[in-house]
Amino acid sequence: QVQLVESGGGFVQAGGSLRLSCAASGNIFSINTMGWYRQAPGKQRELVAAITGGGRTNYVDSVKGRFTISRDNAKNTVYLQMSSLKPEDTAIYLCNADIRSTGWRPRDYWGLGTQVTVSS
Repeated sequence: QVQLVESGGGFVQAGGSLRLSCAASGNIFSINTMGWYRQAPGKQRELVAAITGGGRTNYVDSVKGRFTISRDNAKNTVYLQMSSLKPEDTAIYLCNADIRSTGWRPRDYWGLGTQVTVSS
């Protein structure tokens, strides 16, 4: 079994910064792409940023230049550094990872999410 546990969410004023972390644990043989999604009330879940096992990144246009995704493969952890936060960044942020467990095919795993609230 694999678990993803997010941390680092909270309440911040516009223009502020937060750093999210997501640690994977359990039966892990390898981790391919890791990413952060977000879901705001009444909106569809959207991919915010993703990073491959080789370190290639991509971002949704609305966060380019403000958010940075990174990962520590030794710790099975992915981070999302968020700067210049805006009220429209308010959402639940969910971690996602494509993980292969020993004896199993790769599959997607999700964390439970962490709330980020940005006040104007």
